[in-house]
Amino acid sequence: MGDSATPKPPEPLPTGPWAGPEWEAFAPPQPLVVALSGGADSTALLLACHQRWPGQVQAVHVNHGLQASAENFERHCQTLCQRWGVPLSIHRLSLALQPGQSLEQEARQARYEALARAALALGQGAGVVLAHHADDQVETVLLALSRGAGLPGLAAMPERMERHGVVFFRPWLSVPGEAIRAWLTQAGVPWEEDPSNQDERFTRNRIRHQVLPVLQAQFPAMRTTFARTAQHAAQAQALLLEVGQADLAQCGQPPRIAALQALSEARLHNVLRVWLNAQNLPPSTAQLQALASQIRACQTRGHHIDLKVGQGRVVRKDEALVGYNRPLDFGPEAPTSSL
Repeated sequence: MGDSATPKPPEPLPTGPWAGPEWEAFAPPQPLVVALSGGADSTALLLACHQRWPGQVQAVHVNHGLQASAENFERHCQTLCQRWGVPLSIHRLSLALQPGQSLEQEARQARYEALARAALALGQGAGVVLAHHADDQVETVLLALSRGAGLPGLAAMPERMERHGVVFFRPWLSVPGEAIRAWLTQAGVPWEEDPSNQDERFTRNRIRHQVLPVLQAQFPAMRTTFARTAQHAAQAQALLLEVGQADLAQCGQPPRIAALQALSEARLHNVLRVWLNAQNLPPSTAQLQALASQIRACQTRGHHIDLKVGQGRVVRKDEALVGYNRPLDFGPEAPTSSL
Protein backbone atom coordinates (compact mmCIF):
# COMPACT_ATOMS: atom_id res chain seq x y z
CA MET A 1 0.00 0.00 0.00
CA GLY A 2 2.95 2.32 0.37
CA ASP A 3 6.58 3.03 -0.24
CA SER A 4 9.30 4.00 2.19
CA ALA A 5 12.57 5.85 1.96
CA THR A 6 15.76 5.57 4.02
CA PRO A 7 15.90 8.49 6.49
CA LYS A 8 18.78 10.89 5.88
CA PRO A 9 19.72 14.37 7.07
CA PRO A 10 17.50 17.08 5.59
CA GLU A 11 18.89 19.22 2.80
CA PRO A 12 19.44 22.91 3.70
CA LEU A 13 16.60 25.21 2.69
CA PRO A 14 16.02 28.99 2.90
CA THR A 15 13.97 30.28 5.80
CA GLY A 16 10.25 29.91 5.10
CA PRO A 17 7.48 32.49 5.58
CA TRP A 18 6.15 30.45 8.50
CA ALA A 19 9.29 31.03 10.59
CA GLY A 20 8.39 32.94 13.72
CA PRO A 21 7.02 32.58 17.26
CA GLU A 22 3.91 30.61 16.23
CA TRP A 23 5.93 28.03 14.31
CA GLU A 24 8.52 27.82 17.08
CA ALA A 25 5.76 27.26 19.63
CA PHE A 26 4.16 24.55 17.52
CA ALA A 27 5.04 21.29 19.25
CA PRO A 28 2.93 18.42 17.86
CA PRO A 29 3.34 14.88 19.19
CA GLN A 30 5.95 12.67 17.57
CA PRO A 31 6.06 10.77 15.28
CA LEU A 32 4.19 12.99 12.87
CA VAL A 33 2.15 12.30 9.74
CA VAL A 34 2.15 14.96 7.02
CA ALA A 35 -0.79 14.86 4.60
CA LEU A 36 1.01 15.11 1.25
CA SER A 37 -1.14 15.78 -1.82
CA GLY A 38 1.79 16.82 -4.00
CA GLY A 39 0.54 20.39 -4.39
CA ALA A 40 2.54 23.44 -3.37
CA ASP A 41 1.22 23.79 0.18
CA SER A 42 1.66 20.20 1.32
CA THR A 43 5.04 19.91 -0.43
CA ALA A 44 6.29 22.93 1.53
CA LEU A 45 4.77 21.60 4.77
CA LEU A 46 6.51 18.25 4.38
CA LEU A 47 9.89 19.89 3.84
CA ALA A 48 9.39 22.31 6.74
CA CYS A 49 8.47 19.48 9.11
CA HIS A 50 11.30 17.27 7.87
CA GLN A 51 13.76 20.13 8.42
CA ARG A 52 12.55 20.67 11.97
CA TRP A 53 11.92 17.08 13.07
CA PRO A 54 14.20 14.87 10.95
CA GLY A 55 13.50 11.18 11.34
CA GLN A 56 10.13 11.82 13.02
CA VAL A 57 8.04 12.57 9.93
CA GLN A 58 6.11 10.24 7.63
CA ALA A 59 4.28 11.43 4.52
CA VAL A 60 0.88 10.00 3.58
CA HIS A 61 -0.53 10.46 0.09
CA VAL A 62 -4.18 9.64 -0.55
CA ASN A 63 -4.96 8.86 -4.19
CA HIS A 64 -8.69 8.98 -4.86
CA GLY A 65 -8.19 8.29 -8.55
CA LEU A 66 -10.74 10.97 -9.38
CA GLN A 67 -8.61 12.99 -11.81
CA ALA A 68 -6.49 12.18 -14.83
CA SER A 69 -3.60 13.93 -13.07
CA ALA A 70 -3.82 11.68 -9.98
CA GLU A 71 -0.89 9.53 -11.10
CA ASN A 72 1.26 12.64 -11.63
CA PHE A 73 0.61 13.72 -8.07
CA GLU A 74 1.50 10.26 -6.77
CA ARG A 75 4.76 10.17 -8.75
CA HIS A 76 5.72 13.62 -7.49
CA CYS A 77 5.19 12.48 -3.89
CA GLN A 78 7.35 9.41 -4.49
CA THR A 79 10.14 11.43 -6.10
CA LEU A 80 10.08 14.09 -3.38
CA CYS A 81 10.14 11.60 -0.52
CA GLN A 82 12.90 9.52 -2.09
CA ARG A 83 15.02 12.65 -2.57
CA TRP A 84 14.52 13.78 1.02
CA GLY A 85 14.58 10.36 2.63
CA VAL A 86 11.08 10.68 4.10
CA PRO A 87 8.98 7.50 4.52
CA LEU A 88 5.92 7.61 2.30
CA SER A 89 2.69 5.67 2.58
CA ILE A 90 0.30 5.71 -0.38
CA HIS A 91 -3.38 4.95 0.09
CA ARG A 92 -5.42 4.33 -3.05
CA LEU A 93 -9.15 4.70 -2.48
CA SER A 94 -12.22 3.86 -4.48
CA LEU A 95 -15.39 5.74 -3.58
CA ALA A 96 -18.82 4.17 -4.02
CA LEU A 97 -21.39 6.93 -3.65
CA GLN A 98 -24.97 6.39 -2.52
CA PRO A 99 -27.77 8.53 -4.03
CA GLY A 100 -27.67 12.04 -2.59
CA GLN A 101 -24.09 11.82 -1.30
CA SER A 102 -21.57 14.54 -2.14
CA LEU A 103 -18.43 13.35 -3.93
CA GLU A 104 -16.37 16.13 -2.34
CA GLN A 105 -17.67 15.38 1.16
CA GLU A 106 -17.20 11.62 0.85
CA ALA A 107 -13.68 12.07 -0.56
CA ARG A 108 -12.78 14.35 2.34
CA GLN A 109 -14.14 11.88 4.87
CA ALA A 110 -12.23 8.99 3.27
CA ARG A 111 -9.06 11.09 3.26
CA TYR A 112 -9.34 11.88 6.97
CA GLU A 113 -9.96 8.23 7.76
CA ALA A 114 -6.88 7.16 5.77
CA LEU A 115 -4.71 9.77 7.50
CA ALA A 116 -5.99 8.70 10.91
CA ARG A 117 -5.28 5.03 10.18
CA ALA A 118 -1.74 5.93 9.15
CA ALA A 119 -1.18 7.89 12.36
CA LEU A 120 -2.60 5.12 14.55
CA ALA A 121 -0.31 2.63 12.80
CA LEU A 122 2.68 4.68 13.99
CA GLY A 123 1.61 4.29 17.59
CA GLN A 124 -0.56 5.95 20.19
CA GLY A 125 -0.18 9.72 20.25
CA ALA A 126 0.99 10.28 16.68
CA GLY A 127 -0.48 13.43 15.13
CA VAL A 128 -1.35 14.59 11.61
CA VAL A 129 -0.48 18.00 10.14
CA LEU A 130 -2.46 19.61 7.31
CA ALA A 131 -1.23 22.37 5.00
CA HIS A 132 -4.27 24.68 4.99
CA HIS A 133 -3.12 28.30 5.01
CA ALA A 134 -4.47 31.83 5.47
CA ASP A 135 -6.05 32.06 2.02
CA ASP A 136 -7.88 28.77 2.60
CA GLN A 137 -9.23 30.17 5.86
CA VAL A 138 -10.48 33.37 4.19
CA GLU A 139 -12.18 31.33 1.46
CA THR A 140 -13.84 29.11 4.08
CA VAL A 141 -15.21 32.13 5.99
CA LEU A 142 -16.55 33.69 2.78
CA LEU A 143 -18.20 30.41 1.77
CA ALA A 144 -19.81 30.19 5.21
CA LEU A 145 -21.13 33.75 4.90
CA SER A 146 -22.54 33.06 1.44
CA ARG A 147 -24.43 30.04 2.77
CA GLY A 148 -25.86 31.79 5.81
CA ALA A 149 -23.88 29.59 8.17
CA GLY A 150 -23.97 29.92 11.93
CA LEU A 151 -21.06 30.13 14.32
CA PRO A 152 -19.62 26.68 13.46
CA GLY A 153 -19.33 27.76 9.82
CA LEU A 154 -17.88 31.18 10.64
CA ALA A 155 -15.34 29.52 12.94
CA ALA A 156 -13.98 27.99 9.72
CA MET A 157 -11.08 25.56 10.11
CA PRO A 158 -9.73 24.99 13.63
CA GLU A 159 -6.02 24.97 14.31
CA ARG A 160 -6.49 21.72 16.22
CA MET A 161 -9.21 19.07 15.99
CA GLU A 162 -9.70 15.41 16.79
CA ARG A 163 -11.12 12.83 14.39
CA HIS A 164 -11.12 9.05 14.53
CA GLY A 165 -9.07 9.14 17.73
CA VAL A 166 -6.26 11.21 16.15
CA VAL A 167 -5.37 14.89 16.60
CA PHE A 168 -5.06 16.95 13.40
CA PHE A 169 -3.13 20.23 13.30
CA ARG A 170 -3.17 23.20 10.92
CA PRO A 171 -0.11 25.26 11.89
CA TRP A 172 -0.14 27.56 8.81
CA LEU A 173 -3.52 29.27 9.05
CA SER A 174 -1.74 32.64 9.32
CA VAL A 175 0.67 32.03 6.38
CA PRO A 176 -0.34 33.48 2.96
CA GLY A 177 -0.53 30.97 0.13
CA GLU A 178 1.47 33.15 -2.26
CA ALA A 179 4.33 33.31 0.25
CA ILE A 180 4.48 29.51 0.34
CA ARG A 181 4.75 29.29 -3.45
CA ALA A 182 7.36 32.04 -3.54
CA TRP A 183 9.43 30.08 -1.02
CA LEU A 184 9.21 26.87 -3.05
CA THR A 185 10.33 28.75 -6.16
CA GLN A 186 13.27 30.27 -4.28
CA ALA A 187 14.22 26.85 -2.89
CA GLY A 188 14.01 25.27 -6.36
CA VAL A 189 11.44 22.70 -5.22
CA PRO A 190 8.80 21.71 -7.80
CA TRP A 191 5.19 20.85 -7.09
CA GLU A 192 2.17 19.57 -8.97
CA GLU A 193 -0.57 22.02 -9.93
CA ASP A 194 -4.13 20.72 -9.61
CA PRO A 195 -5.87 21.65 -12.89
CA SER A 196 -9.23 21.82 -11.13
CA ASN A 197 -7.96 24.84 -9.14
CA GLN A 198 -8.48 26.94 -12.28
CA ASP A 199 -12.03 25.75 -12.90
CA GLU A 200 -14.26 28.67 -11.92
CA ARG A 201 -17.38 26.56 -12.03
CA PHE A 202 -16.46 25.81 -8.42
CA THR A 203 -17.46 28.52 -5.95
CA ARG A 204 -14.21 28.30 -3.99
CA ASN A 205 -12.20 28.90 -7.16
CA ARG A 206 -14.30 31.94 -8.08
CA ILE A 207 -13.63 33.33 -4.61
CA ARG A 208 -9.91 32.60 -4.99
CA HIS A 209 -9.48 34.15 -8.42
CA GLN A 210 -12.09 36.91 -8.48
CA VAL A 211 -12.96 37.94 -4.92
CA LEU A 212 -9.70 37.62 -2.97
CA PRO A 213 -7.67 39.94 -5.26
CA VAL A 214 -10.31 42.68 -4.78
CA LEU A 215 -10.39 42.18 -1.02
CA GLN A 216 -6.62 42.19 -0.88
CA ALA A 217 -6.48 45.51 -2.72
CA GLN A 218 -9.10 47.14 -0.49
CA PHE A 219 -8.22 45.46 2.83
CA PRO A 220 -4.52 44.45 2.90
CA ALA A 221 -4.87 43.01 6.41
CA MET A 222 -7.85 40.81 5.50
CA ARG A 223 -6.07 37.53 6.29
CA THR A 224 -5.41 38.68 9.84
CA THR A 225 -8.86 40.16 10.40
CA PHE A 226 -10.72 37.18 8.91
CA ALA A 227 -8.65 34.86 11.08
CA ARG A 228 -9.58 36.94 14.11
CA THR A 229 -13.27 36.71 13.19
CA ALA A 230 -12.96 32.92 12.89
CA GLN A 231 -11.30 32.75 16.31
CA HIS A 232 -14.06 34.85 17.89
CA ALA A 233 -16.71 32.61 16.32
CA ALA A 234 -14.90 29.50 17.54
CA GLN A 235 -14.78 30.85 21.10
CA ALA A 236 -18.47 31.75 21.01
CA GLN A 237 -19.35 28.32 19.62
CA ALA A 238 -17.34 26.64 22.39
CA LEU A 239 -19.34 28.62 24.94
CA LEU A 240 -22.64 27.63 23.30
CA LEU A 241 -21.56 23.99 23.37
CA GLU A 242 -20.73 24.27 27.07
CA VAL A 243 -24.10 25.84 27.84
CA GLY A 244 -25.90 23.30 25.68
CA GLN A 245 -24.22 20.36 27.39
CA ALA A 246 -25.18 21.77 30.81
CA ASP A 247 -28.79 22.25 29.70
CA LEU A 248 -28.85 18.75 28.24
CA ALA A 249 -27.66 17.33 31.54
CA GLN A 250 -30.64 19.04 33.20
CA CYS A 251 -33.10 17.89 30.53
CA GLY A 252 -31.93 14.29 30.69
CA GLN A 253 -30.95 11.65 28.14
CA PRO A 254 -33.22 11.31 26.25
CA PRO A 255 -34.34 14.90 26.82
CA ARG A 256 -37.67 15.34 28.60
CA ILE A 257 -40.15 17.51 26.75
CA ALA A 258 -41.28 19.40 29.87
CA ALA A 259 -37.66 20.33 30.70
CA LEU A 260 -37.09 21.52 27.15
CA GLN A 261 -40.22 23.68 27.29
CA ALA A 262 -38.85 25.47 30.37
CA LEU A 263 -35.90 26.84 28.37
CA SER A 264 -35.80 30.14 26.53
CA GLU A 265 -36.16 29.99 22.76
CA ALA A 266 -32.44 30.55 22.18
CA ARG A 267 -31.40 27.91 24.71
CA LEU A 268 -34.00 25.46 23.37
CA HIS A 269 -32.54 25.74 19.86
CA ASN A 270 -29.04 25.46 21.25
CA VAL A 271 -29.64 22.36 23.38
CA LEU A 272 -31.51 20.65 20.53
CA ARG A 273 -28.60 21.32 18.19
CA VAL A 274 -26.12 19.94 20.73
CA TRP A 275 -28.23 16.84 21.35
CA LEU A 276 -28.94 16.15 17.66
CA ASN A 277 -25.30 16.58 16.63
CA ALA A 278 -24.31 14.10 19.34
CA GLN A 279 -26.84 11.66 17.83
CA ASN A 280 -25.29 12.10 14.36
CA LEU A 281 -28.46 13.90 13.28
CA PRO A 282 -27.22 17.38 12.28
CA PRO A 283 -30.36 19.44 11.63
CA SER A 284 -31.00 22.07 9.00
CA THR A 285 -32.30 25.43 10.19
CA ALA A 286 -35.80 24.55 8.99
CA GLN A 287 -35.75 21.15 10.72
CA LEU A 288 -34.55 22.70 13.99
CA GLN A 289 -37.27 25.34 13.86
CA ALA A 290 -39.95 22.74 13.13
CA LEU A 291 -38.83 20.56 16.03
CA ALA A 292 -38.75 23.51 18.45
CA SER A 293 -42.27 24.50 17.34
CA GLN A 294 -43.55 20.97 17.94
CA ILE A 295 -42.01 20.93 21.41
CA ARG A 296 -43.72 24.22 22.29
CA ALA A 297 -47.04 22.89 20.96
CA CYS A 298 -46.79 19.62 22.89
CA GLN A 299 -49.31 20.21 25.67
CA THR A 300 -51.25 16.92 25.76
CA ARG A 301 -50.40 13.24 26.19
CA GLY A 302 -51.70 12.51 22.72
CA HIS A 303 -49.56 15.09 20.93
CA HIS A 304 -47.60 13.25 18.23
CA ILE A 305 -44.05 14.23 17.22
CA ASP A 306 -42.35 12.49 14.30
CA LEU A 307 -40.06 14.69 12.22
CA LYS A 308 -37.31 14.05 9.69
CA VAL A 309 -34.01 15.45 11.03
CA GLY A 310 -30.71 15.00 9.26
CA GLN A 311 -30.67 11.50 7.80
CA GLY A 312 -32.99 10.14 10.48
CA ARG A 313 -36.03 11.05 12.56
CA VAL A 314 -36.93 12.49 15.95
CA VAL A 315 -40.04 11.10 17.61
CA ARG A 316 -41.88 11.51 20.88
CA LYS A 317 -41.70 8.49 23.16
CA ASP A 318 -43.76 8.92 26.32
CA GLU A 319 -42.56 12.21 27.83
CA ALA A 320 -39.22 12.44 26.02
CA LEU A 321 -37.70 12.76 22.56
CA VAL A 322 -35.81 9.95 20.86
CA GLY A 323 -33.56 10.23 17.81
CA TYR A 324 -33.32 7.47 15.25
CA ASN A 325 -30.67 7.19 12.58
CA ARG A 326 -29.50 4.63 10.05
CA PRO A 327 -25.77 3.94 10.41
CA LEU A 328 -23.90 4.83 7.24
CA ASP A 329 -22.41 1.36 6.81
CA PHE A 330 -25.78 -0.46 6.90
CA GLY A 331 -27.34 -1.67 3.67
CA PRO A 332 -30.77 -0.49 2.53
CA GLU A 333 -32.49 -3.47 4.11
CA ALA A 334 -30.87 -3.04 7.53
CA PRO A 335 -33.18 -2.03 10.39
CA THR A 336 -33.03 1.44 11.87
CA SER A 337 -31.44 1.63 15.28
CA SER A 338 -32.27 3.78 18.26
CA LEU A 339 -29.49 6.08 19.39
